[in-house]
Amino acid sequence: MTINRAAVKRSVLAALSGLLSGYTALAVAELVAAFVRPQAGPVTAVGGAAIDRTPAPVKDFAIRHFGSDDKLVLQLGIVATLGLLALLFGLFALRHRRTGAAGVLAFGVLGAAAALTRPDASGPLDALPSLVGAAAGAAVLYVLVGRLPRPAPGPGGAGVGGRLDRRGFLLAAGATAVVATGAGALGRTLGARRGEGAVASRAAVRLPAPASPAAPVPARAALRIPGISPFTTSNADFYRVDTALVVPKVDADTWRLRVHGKGVARPRTYSYQELLGRDLIERDVTLTCVSNEVGGPYVGTARWLGVRLADLLREAGVRPPSRGGPADQLVARSVDGMTLGSPVEDVMDGRDAMLAVGMNGEPLPFDHGFPVRMLVPGLYGYVSACKWIQDIELTTFDAYDPYWVRRSWARRAPIKTQARIDTPKPFARPPAGTTVMVGGVAWAQHRGIRRVELRIDDGPWQDADLADQDTVDTWRQWSFPWRATPGGHTLTVRATDGAGHVQGERRTPTIPDGADGWHTVFVTPG
Repeated sequence: MTINRAAVKRSVLAALSGLLSGYTALAVAELVAAFVRPQAGPVTAVGGAAIDRTPAPVKDFAIRHFGSDDKLVLQLGIVATLGLLALLFGLFALRHRRTGAAGVLAFGVLGAAAALTRPDASGPLDALPSLVGAAAGAAVLYVLVGRLPRPAPGPGGAGVGGRLDRRGFLLAAGATAVVATGAGALGRTLGARRGEGAVASRAAVRLPAPASPAAPVPARAALRIPGISPFTTSNADFYRVDTALVVPKVDADTWRLRVHGKGVARPRTYSYQELLGRDLIERDVTLTCVSNEVGGPYVGTARWLGVRLADLLREAGVRPPSRGGPADQLVARSVDGMTLGSPVEDVMDGRDAMLAVGMNGEPLPFDHGFPVRMLVPGLYGYVSACKWIQDIELTTFDAYDPYWVRRSWARRAPIKTQARIDTPKPFARPPAGTTVMVGGVAWAQHRGIRRVELRIDDGPWQDADLADQDTVDTWRQWSFPWRATPGGHTLTVRATDGAGHVQGERRTPTIPDGADGWHTVFVTPG
């Protein structure tokens, strides 16, 4: 079999032309998005649309296995897919030049459609990045492939019509790569500058002292046992689970919060400074993500500073259902279009539900909702912890299904009683014949932890030593001195909350309202 080297070389250069067209399209789109808004870029828009349409079990899988990197994995997957398609368009354009370029344009139209249908779409201009980028990519493909000799008529099209101007092609391709790289770099620089006002507004914030400060954390609430999670989770280590591919950079000076809806006698709009000027409360609260598997990492405790949410609602004339109020659901909306629904009764039952402005002594980080986020102790984050909040609407559960409820998650989601073994780690090999400190954390926000028990293999349950409890809204550390014996052993933990509920044994998935079951760790002392 004879290989036509000229045909192979031509195909390779056509594929390269396709990749350069795709690269140009993304780079130009990023530049245009810097002038429109970063969220309108095609990768972000298509990624957001993909997140919205991904089945709940697949999303849960991504969060479980990739954690906070799930968005990066998605974006890399989108770029890889676009690269493969661009390569194929290049090969197709070798025979059908205009049709190949039209294929690039078609994907621009899809990107524009994704941008225009996002919940946070700002208008027709959101279509520009995808359309302009695709037009640039199509032009590049058309021009570069035009420099390649077309297949000569004949059996199989194996012949080559014309002589390949390799130097001319490489010069054009190199110039394209340089210009596209420059456009992308300029787009990233300009995009970063769009958030400078928000960064400056956060830097200028001076959080006032709370009118109701948190009590000092008891000295024995934090055990000095290596391997146990710190009682307070640092901002840098606090878990992040959301759908935002681009973290919103909201300027506190222009931010506003609207309170309206069913049963709101006096609708209100608040500025950031108005919230800071109110009596603030400071509380230690443990937050938990509903996607947290048994023994998982998506739980953390911080000291939050904020405004009592119930006070704002009462000022607006809102009454809970138990007092005759017509609304039983509070829908919180984020600047990126996310919607979360909380029971009005829970928000107004006396717990420390708040609009938080501070986290561990500083203004909220952008990743965690600056300038303002909502939190309700005792409820999973997907029904209570709206970041970058800008709107609160009172309605009913029958009238409206928020984002996650439309994707098979439960409407109501109190946090389940859970205990976790932090140390020893799975498959650890501690020295046999020594005392091994087994330890971890347990949580049942708004109920507190009354008891933690540990079982070695199929032996009896034994009480663990509990650290002092800070509040019922925080997790509680525990420890158990175990005399390790040689061989494989399964360590199992369970908790009992302040209401007397014992953590269930049967493992259940996170969908629809949070995982349940005992956490186990297998170790082999030797």
